[in-house]
Amino acid sequence: MLLLKSYLESNVQRMMDNNVRLRFIGRIQGLPCGVQEKLRWARDVTAHNTGTTLTLALNYSGRSELVDAFRELASEIERRHLNPESILEEDIHHHLYTAHMPDPDLLMRTSGEMRISNFLLWQIADTKIIVTKRLWPDFCGIHLLEAIADFQGRQRHRDGNGEDATQREES
Repeated sequence: MLLLKSYLESNVQRMMDNNVRLRFIGRIQGLPCGVQEKLRWARDVTAHNTGTTLTLALNYSGRSELVDAFRELASEIERRHLNPESILEEDIHHHLYTAHMPDPDLLMRTSGEMRISNFLLWQIADTKIIVTKRLWPDFCGIHLLEAIADFQGRQRHRDGNGEDATQREES
């Protein structure tokens, strides 16, 4: 956690210079108070930047995110005396940590692992997944470009049930 605090202190000016907005998701309240304060400070300082958004997932798990979203939704239903039958997917999405973000188009999985590791479980329902055997520390810009090229070579189509599905475009 000291490394995170140090990173924020030394890189907020760089974020400002590059028009980067910082956000974070997860159970931040479970982090040490000093880290929470530094995160909020960095978020507030960069809040008006309009370029890239850097989102840190800290003390995060997809399952915890869903539990927290369902708890908030249940409280809202109770407070507003709503009928649970009226709950829509959008209502759940609105209570996720990532409600302010679009769902990802592409998920890169390094180290050859064929699992999603409890990450953005709701949000990746329609995400294209690319798995590489390359380890994260060895993953660099050229590998990202290769993944993007692979992603661009896929096309969206409807499967037999009328659902969106992705297939590799044949040359």
